[in-house]
Amino acid sequence: MDKRNFAFGRMNFILLAVGMVIVIIGFILMGGDGSSESAYNPDIFSARRVKVAPLVCLFGFVSMIYAVVHKPKDGEKEQGA
Repeated sequence: MDKRNFAFGRMNFILLAVGMVIVIIGFILMGGDGSSESAYNPDIFSARRVKVAPLVCLFGFVSMIYAVVHKPKDGEKEQGA
């Protein structure tokens, strides 16, 4: 298959990978111990889980959308993919 037939350039794939890593980091930040029926864990409402992690995930998803709509420059398209 000819390399020039790809819809994305090299930079698009790099930006997609970076966005995916950011989303994974956000989901890792959301993780942790939960509450059970016998014990209440107030850490489930921490600022890291409720505010920071969703914002990190949102930033990752927005960067992935940008990676899809990013149009490579003429020289980048020929050189990258």
